[in-house]
Amino acid sequence: MNETPKKPAAATKAAAKKSVTKKAVAKQATTKAATKKATAAAEAAPAKKPAAKKTATAKKATAKKTTAKTATAKAPAKKTPARKPESRAAMVRRARRINRELAELYPYAHPELDFTNPFELLVATVLSAQTTDLRVNQTTPRLFAVCPTPEDMAAMDPEQLEELIRPTGFFRAKTKSLLGLSAALRDRFGGEVPGRLEDLVSLPGVGRKTANVVLGNAFGVPGITVDTHFGRLARRFGWTTAEDAEKVEADVAEIFPKSEWTMLSHRVVFHGRRVCHSRKPACGACPIAPLCPAYGEGETDPEKAKKLLKYELGGQPGQRLKPPADYPGQPAPPMAPPVAAS
Repeated sequence: MNETPKKPAAATKAAAKKSVTKKAVAKQATTKAATKKATAAAEAAPAKKPAAKKTATAKKATAKKTTAKTATAKAPAKKTPARKPESRAAMVRRARRINRELAELYPYAHPELDFTNPFELLVATVLSAQTTDLRVNQTTPRLFAVCPTPEDMAAMDPEQLEELIRPTGFFRAKTKSLLGLSAALRDRFGGEVPGRLEDLVSLPGVGRKTANVVLGNAFGVPGITVDTHFGRLARRFGWTTAEDAEKVEADVAEIFPKSEWTMLSHRVVFHGRRVCHSRKPACGACPIAPLCPAYGEGETDPEKAKKLLKYELGGQPGQRLKPPADYPGQPAPPMAPPVAAS
C-alpha cells in the first residue's frame, strides 16, 4: 500500500500560528468597525442634547413652582383687621340715629293690619301668626261682617268660624284661641278689650307681642313689638344678641325712650319687610347702610339691590286694603271670590 508522506512538525506549527494570526486580524477589524459606529453615533448625539437640556430646565422650573407653593401654603394667611369694639355709648348713639333715619324714610309707618276698633285689632293680630298681614286683611272683612263683637264671636259654631278664617292657616288652633278670648272678654271684661298688659296676656292665644300691638295702636300705650322682622334687624343693627323675644324687647327698651317704642316698632318692621329681608337684604339700596354693622350680608350692587325692594318702595301694592291717607303706595287687592263649582 502507498502511504501519504507525513508533514514535518515545524510546518504544522507554522500553519497553526498563521491561522491564529488571521483570527486576531479579523477580530481587530470587527473592533475597529464597532468603534467607527460608536463614533458616528456619538457625533450624531449632540443634536438630541438640547431636548435633554429642556427637560432638565422644565424639571427645575416645576421643582421651583412646587417649592413656591409649599412656601405659600406654609406662610400664615393675612388676617383681616378686626372691627374696633363699639362702646355702649357709641352703640346707643348709632341706634338712635338709625331710628331718626328710618323716621325720615318711613314717615307713614303704621300697623299693617286693617282694624277699626281694639277688638278687630286683637283678632287680626291673633290671626296674623304664621301668615302675612295681607292674607289676614283679605280674610277679616267677611269675619267681622258675621261676628263684629266678642259676644257674637263667642257664640259662633266652631266649624263655621274655621271656614271663615281658613285662608290664614292653622285655622283649628286659631279658632280655639278666638273662641276662648271672645268668651273671656264677654265674661271677665264686659265685652271690652282691656288696656293693660297683664290683662291682655291672660287671654287665650295672646302673648306679649300681640298685647304690645294692641296697647300701642289701640290705646296709645308705648310698647315694643318683637316679631321675626324686628328681632332680625335688632340683631343685625347690633342692638342685641338675644334670640328670645322678651330678652330682645328688654335690650331694645334700654336703648330708646319709652315715647319712641311704638313707632320704632313700625319703622323697623317696615324696613325689614321692604329692604332688610331675611335671605337677601337689599344692602345696596339701603339708606342706613353706613350705620349698619351687617352691611354686605346681602346684595351690595345698587341696581341689583333696587330690584329686591318690596311693597311701595318696589312699586307694588301694600298689605292693607284700607291704608292710612298718607300711605304713598297702592292699597292691597281684596281676596278673589271663590270659583263656583261647575
